[in-house]
Amino acid sequence: MQTACYVSTSELMITAFLGDQIRAAAGRYAVTIVTHSEDYAALQALFPAATLVPLKIERSPAPWRDLRALFTLVRLFRRERYDLVHAVSPKGGLLAMLAARMAGVRARFFVFTGQVWATRSGLARRFFKAMDRVIVGCATHALVDSPSQRDFMVAEGIAPRERLIVIGQGSICGVDCARFRPDTDARAAVRTSLGVPPDACLLLYLGRLGVEKGLLDLCAAFADLRTRGIDAWLAFVGPDEMNLEAQAPGLLGAARDRVRFHGYTPTPERFFAAADVLCLPSYREGFGNVVIEAAACGVPAVASRIYGVTDAVADGATGLFHPAGDRPAIALLLARLTVDPLLRRHLGDAARTRACRDFGMAGITQAVLDLYAAALARP
Repeated sequence: MQTACYVSTSELMITAFLGDQIRAAAGRYAVTIVTHSEDYAALQALFPAATLVPLKIERSPAPWRDLRALFTLVRLFRRERYDLVHAVSPKGGLLAMLAARMAGVRARFFVFTGQVWATRSGLARRFFKAMDRVIVGCATHALVDSPSQRDFMVAEGIAPRERLIVIGQGSICGVDCARFRPDTDARAAVRTSLGVPPDACLLLYLGRLGVEKGLLDLCAAFADLRTRGIDAWLAFVGPDEMNLEAQAPGLLGAARDRVRFHGYTPTPERFFAAADVLCLPSYREGFGNVVIEAAACGVPAVASRIYGVTDAVADGATGLFHPAGDRPAIALLLARLTVDPLLRRHLGDAARTRACRDFGMAGITQAVLDLYAAALARP
């Protein structure tokens, strides 16, 4: 049996984005997963057919530890003689693609989900751009999760267009519309747990709470909303990397009593079902899979007009765009949707139709497996 190895710095990237592809691949290949986990037993339960290899790869630059991780991967790839390596996440992808090329792995897949250098300048921007060029050079298949991200990478000189592959209309994994759907029971239960009234307008941010996600802008816009007497609630769901909850009283003022923090959830579909509007005020995204997951639940988005997200949202049809960092514009759009439930319903219905039609998970998973087969069929 041919062998496939998946590598990521983050267990979350494996479970949230590549899970369906890994389970499907396990029916054709002997699968190994290389990542760091706080609970390997739970991870094994999610992927019972896979072999787990623990390896902690730092997200931030750590030269000596990165070098050790690189040679650990080289030794693993040479020993196991994998036919295919598939990596996701910037640091994990760089090390995995370098190691896979050094070890002579036949098929080397990497998925770009956004560029860490997109919002940087100077030496840092040049350094991280160079790393992306190295990844493309080492990969046999460079996947990009949105057409506009591919255009951006071509314009920035990262790779020629023919070296960058977009599956379908975009997304790293698509959306499971049987799992992500409107759910009145989940809506009622989540709102009760958050202390949000059943008929209130609930705004939701779901994902990693990082500075580049524009969450300070969202807090300022929400505070403005409440100052103007507009009746809305706001929930943040995800790991709080920026200690936002501790900063919230100073950022939100009197609006703090209408804000809820939940932390990471393994069932994001329940929170989407409870929400009325998804907020994604990011400064950079590769695609914004959270947008189509919310869309499949019938929830429209208010999002930054940036590359990647422009493929996930159809402006005026499934959601509304604002310029990144424009707090008054964010407040204006949130106010518009908060006071107009008919517009929310119209956008949400169209969002679900588009998400399930254009970004279905099964189609993207099959397309990835077809790429594997074609790559491994070559001499």
